[in-house]
Amino acid sequence: MPRRAETTRPRSRKRRSLTGFVLYWSLIATVWAAVAGAGVVAYQATKLPAIDALAVPKRPPNIAILDESGTLLANRGDTGGAAVRLADLPPYLPKAFVAIEDRHFYSHFGIDPTGILRAVFHNLAGGGSVQGGSTLTQQLAKNLFLTQERTVSRKIQEAILALWLEHKYSKNQILELYLNRVYFGSGAYGVEAASQKYFGHAARNATLPEAAILAGLMKAPTRLAPNHNPEGAAERAAQVIEAMRQEGFITDAMAALALAHPAQAVRDQNTNAANYAADYVMDTLDDTIGAIDEDITVSTTLDGGLQALAQASLEDALARRGVALNIGQGALVALAPDGAIKALVGGRDYAESQFNRAVSAKRQPGSAFKPFVYLAALETGLTPDTVRADAPINVKGWEPENYSHQYFGPVTLTKALSQSLNTVAVRLGLEAGPKAVAAVAHRLGITSELSVNPSIALGTSEVTPLEIVGAYAAFANGGIGVQPQIISRVKTASGRLLYQRKVTSNGRVIDPTYVAMMNAMMQETLLTGTARKASLPDWQAAGKTGTSQDFRDAWFIGYTSHLVTGVWLGNDDNSPTKKATGGSLPVEIWSRFMRAAHQGVVPQPLPGGIWRGNTAVADENGWPLPNFFSGGPFASTTRDVAPPPYPPDDMPQRNDARATSPAYGGGLVPPADIPNGQPGQRRRAQSGPKNIFEQLFGG
Repeated sequence: MPRRAETTRPRSRKRRSLTGFVLYWSLIATVWAAVAGAGVVAYQATKLPAIDALAVPKRPPNIAILDESGTLLANRGDTGGAAVRLADLPPYLPKAFVAIEDRHFYSHFGIDPTGILRAVFHNLAGGGSVQGGSTLTQQLAKNLFLTQERTVSRKIQEAILALWLEHKYSKNQILELYLNRVYFGSGAYGVEAASQKYFGHAARNATLPEAAILAGLMKAPTRLAPNHNPEGAAERAAQVIEAMRQEGFITDAMAALALAHPAQAVRDQNTNAANYAADYVMDTLDDTIGAIDEDITVSTTLDGGLQALAQASLEDALARRGVALNIGQGALVALAPDGAIKALVGGRDYAESQFNRAVSAKRQPGSAFKPFVYLAALETGLTPDTVRADAPINVKGWEPENYSHQYFGPVTLTKALSQSLNTVAVRLGLEAGPKAVAAVAHRLGITSELSVNPSIALGTSEVTPLEIVGAYAAFANGGIGVQPQIISRVKTASGRLLYQRKVTSNGRVIDPTYVAMMNAMMQETLLTGTARKASLPDWQAAGKTGTSQDFRDAWFIGYTSHLVTGVWLGNDDNSPTKKATGGSLPVEIWSRFMRAAHQGVVPQPLPGGIWRGNTAVADENGWPLPNFFSGGPFASTTRDVAPPPYPPDDMPQRNDARATSPAYGGGLVPPADIPNGQPGQRRRAQSGPKNIFEQLFGG
């Protein structure tokens, strides 16, 4: 009897299994008959193209922007991330999507008949929309070809297109297309963009808990985004982990570990100030390579560490003192002496304002423009030791004054520039001529229109931070004009080179002797002048502060042989600050940034030698002689010097309309090609030895 029972039970189960199998496939056949009939009608009734004309739409190109070390700074494009290959992803990542979205993905032929049957019955029962039932292939078909409406006719279209995809592509190709096309919320299309958005790294480096978060987003990308709903995302990820365990994709131990350590979303990368630099890359990319129709990688001159440092230096200073000084915005630009942009921050908070003040905001530079005035004066035959009167001056009714409203009588040009005495700058501008001053500024790299009138000497014509920092680079590199550059190389995703930056320049724009003179005068600004609060130990540094009328703009632009950095602070509505000057907060920001930027770099003097008396003291390579500075070849900018009884900073007297009126010599000079000549000079100094920048660039 026991043996008989053993033999009959399996037969009974077998008969029941066979009966279920027949019933199931009978149901499938019925559904397919309905689908086939409805499909013909739907295909004819809809505007789907002929099957032989179908093609997967091309994915919008992604632009990956890298710093000089190859680290990703930002993605640009409609998708927000590059396409990835399935083979480059950790195995558990695609399996997470299969487990939670379509566990029969590798066994079905593109559609789920049960889901379609449910949709048909739902519609027959009076439902206006259908819910669920789509395979991964159907979801991809909807993403590629269809709208998001949820009707039976759209469901049939989806099924037809899914069958075509299954016929055209392999399962792995379909899964790869799916992972690169679907929406993950927060503007991210594709798993690479989503991984970068939520976790700050490439999808190939995603952990198991992160993969579960990403797969869980398919249910409701916006509602379950981990940066907005971490609890909901974690709950859904736990369901994904359990589904993977049930399918045998991960072990019990892996599931337990993933549940014990859920993934955490990182701070939104789009708030990073690197996006200002990335936007500038995109602005210049079209002129570099033209139209983009495939994924590309743009290697830049940016230093990722310096970019983060620039952002922190600006943000921290404004958070600490911005309210007290009524400063709402700022910008920082740092260039290598050859014009390569190393850091560019166009505002204090990219999420709050995407306006890039570093490249687009035109502001009055104030006394930061004076170096061009003094260079024009030197080119007429003056020297740093030339004496001019610091005394009241009247220019056809315009009476500019010093910041302190005090006058100090006869002073050298060095003293006048370091202390930013306005009356001397105006006198020098008149001696050289406003046209010559504008020509010098344009020659060095200023591209904005400049008003050719007496007030040009006090920086009343507006410029952008990037262009004036670029113009200062000629003082730092020995007199070679440069054009700021941010793109170094562009390649396609396959490695084909589209663009390679060439080392170019505008040739020599400052005679070596005048470079030495200017460096001597501007170095004094940091030693005893308006920027004496600057701190950069062991490095020879020079620069100039600037404050526009009514304290609307505060500037400091300073440089070493290693880096040229400019800081601007002010308000977007051009409202006055609370007496913020170039020698205050801008110098503090500059000092913090430059000290960190020069760590680990061997100190080098400014090229071209330093002028002393009537000579430029330099060796055969253009470097200062070792015994020129007391205490060694590199003068520290932090030595103790008793501050002289001169004004604490530079502030031009409020200018009336007569200073800028065409009736008094005003008028605009359009931007022009930067010439290599030096028009208007009456005495040309002997050229010195070529420095390293001349050897690289010519001139």
